[in-house]
Amino acid sequence: MDVDITNDELSRFLTPSNDALEFKLVKTAADLEDEDVTFKPEMSHQVFGEQEVIFGYRDLSVKLYYSASKLNTYLGVTYGEKINPKQYDGVEADKIEKLLAEKLAPGYYTNIDDFTASLLKDVNFKPYGKLIHTFTAEKATENSNSVKKQYEVYTCDMTSPGFISYHQRLQTFLLWFVDAASFIDADDENWKFFLVYEKSECNGEPVYYVSGYATVYQYYAYPAHKRPRISQVLVLPPYQRCGIGSELLETIYKEFIVNNEVRDITVEDPSEDFIRLRDYVDTKNCKPLPAFQADKLEEGFSNDMVNQAREHFKINKRQCRRIYEILKLDTINTNDTEQYRSYRLEVKNRLNIPFQKNKSDYRKLQRTLESDELKAVMEGCTNEQRIDELERMYQQLEEDYRHTLDRVLNQQH
Repeated sequence: MDVDITNDELSRFLTPSNDALEFKLVKTAADLEDEDVTFKPEMSHQVFGEQEVIFGYRDLSVKLYYSASKLNTYLGVTYGEKINPKQYDGVEADKIEKLLAEKLAPGYYTNIDDFTASLLKDVNFKPYGKLIHTFTAEKATENSNSVKKQYEVYTCDMTSPGFISYHQRLQTFLLWFVDAASFIDADDENWKFFLVYEKSECNGEPVYYVSGYATVYQYYAYPAHKRPRISQVLVLPPYQRCGIGSELLETIYKEFIVNNEVRDITVEDPSEDFIRLRDYVDTKNCKPLPAFQADKLEEGFSNDMVNQAREHFKINKRQCRRIYEILKLDTINTNDTEQYRSYRLEVKNRLNIPFQKNKSDYRKLQRTLESDELKAVMEGCTNEQRIDELERMYQQLEEDYRHTLDRVLNQQH
């Protein structure tokens, strides 16, 4: 006999995947019972679909635990009830482990006791590649105190023994914290990796816990140069908000600045968080340069700025222009109506460039489309809407610029 399956009945078996998932970087067996070290994904659509829901379970929990050094992985799925296909016209629950197995590196644990036993091997872990930077970072705790920790940054490539399989485990974090993430080709030797580790001590011996990493692809630049492109940067959630990201980016810069073959450094499809991080680091670095002093900023954007930013920090022209706008905002008197208006127009003129390109595209379309087709293509692209959009873009940009300036000022003090 057929069953009339209503939405209300099925909704009992829907669980937001971001709620169901929980992560841990496990240093010791005690962390398995410590809820304070649990963290959640920022997204899960790259595994569980755009709606970010898992169907077929009630009281669902999906545990993804990683040993904090070697990144040995545990997957555990528990639930209070699973949908019975016989009762619901053959409707089956999502195959959670199958979906995750397609993304996780081979060899993950599904038995918590086996995973716990594997933690003993983490004490023997040594970072891959070459140590290139050490620093101390301080993070506030819930009781308003702060804890200082030591960190080390290593660089390596795919030729480092054992690193390929390690990276397979590490890159799975991208799925949950970097939108539109993609796994990279392990056979391409143009990739360079930068890994940050918290350095601690156990029984008098150093131990290392992975805290974040970045990938850089070294592109060819005519005629005989390289143009490194920062592809992915991720500081793991337990280590965020304590300056590790800026230390990592500075370390990448220093690694390439000394290489005369490197023309400049670019970034692939940066997230909003990374744009803010990059703005902060680049503004802090360029602020002392002669070309970025107040009298030069007043004269407008110049080739001297482009050349000095590239020479000292391998900053490309587009990013240099952004740094110029940030630093110039710090020099103008916003109570001076004319001065403030002039600055806004200068920034908006740059923001308007894509709209000007659209005008060129419009003229091309005029030659190829009938009037009704052209109207359909350009519908909504009115002059008033363009002006409103420019104003919205400018206001958001100024807010971001002021945030960057505040952070640079606080760093200097």
